[in-house]
Amino acid sequence: MKTFYWLVKRELWEHRGGFFWAPVITGGIFLLLNLMGIIVGEVMGRSTRFNVVFGGEGNNMQLLSRNLDQKSMDAVGAGLDMAMNSPTMIISFVMGFVVFFYCLGALYDDRRDRSILFWKSLPISDTATVLSKVFAATVVAPVIAVVVGTLTGIAMLLMFALALSFHGVGVWHLLLLSHPARVIVNLIGSIPLYLLWALPSVGWLMLCSAWARSKPFLWAVALPVAVGIVIGWFNLLGTVTLQNSWYWRDVVARILLSVFPGGWFTEVPNIGGNNPAELLASVGIMNSYAALGSASLWLGVVAAAVMLGGAIWLRRWRDDS
Repeated sequence: MKTFYWLVKRELWEHRGGFFWAPVITGGIFLLLNLMGIIVGEVMGRSTRFNVVFGGEGNNMQLLSRNLDQKSMDAVGAGLDMAMNSPTMIISFVMGFVVFFYCLGALYDDRRDRSILFWKSLPISDTATVLSKVFAATVVAPVIAVVVGTLTGIAMLLMFALALSFHGVGVWHLLLLSHPARVIVNLIGSIPLYLLWALPSVGWLMLCSAWARSKPFLWAVALPVAVGIVIGWFNLLGTVTLQNSWYWRDVVARILLSVFPGGWFTEVPNIGGNNPAELLASVGIMNSYAALGSASLWLGVVAAAVMLGGAIWLRRWRDDS
């Protein structure tokens, strides 16, 4: 267990830019754009002599919140929760690209720079090495993205509340209607689902990384796309009757795009709603785990186990010299 811990830590040391700095920089840019929007609003407001006033001098949004019924307060809270979720969605999308290219180079880069000779000289199994990379991609990366995204969302709400307070609009009381703990629990709770859903992409990319002598990206992307084009061509000729849409949806999308979070919602019924509260409930942790009843998810896990087994075998016996 201690060896596995240090292997995972090694991945963080070697890929700190992707795992840590990419989410942090994305969150910083998100906050900067919001700050620029606030400044533009202030400048335009001053140039047009427009000022935000609610109810005259001494106004406070706390008075408004006192007049809200429970349904309206729930709607305000859900809207604030969605605002807190929005940076995490953007950061998670960036994380998908980070995980994609990390897995693609995970077993190829050390063969290219010959550092594999050093690692193979240590008493570390190829299985532990590969699984540590899988753990870093499917657990460590999303945990960092969730933490950075949640902090960014909270900072964004505080930024807007502070900006409005300069105009005598006190919204601090309304911020108490949000549910940061629930947002964090839902995001952290979705990580096991992400692990299971992303495994086919991780397995395929690492298999290509372990197998390709050069340009693993072309092999990982061009090969399944080319197969899909050939299937479509044969369908046009009428020589075979394969469902081309099934191949693109359940094979290509699963092995190339599953590293992007949220794909499991296609396997969850009743996604959506008529208001923010219903939408958040439909994508919440309780409803999300309905995806565990999907055959597509478990078939992907089985296929990933086979591909990761192939990647371990190739790392053990592949000799590019």
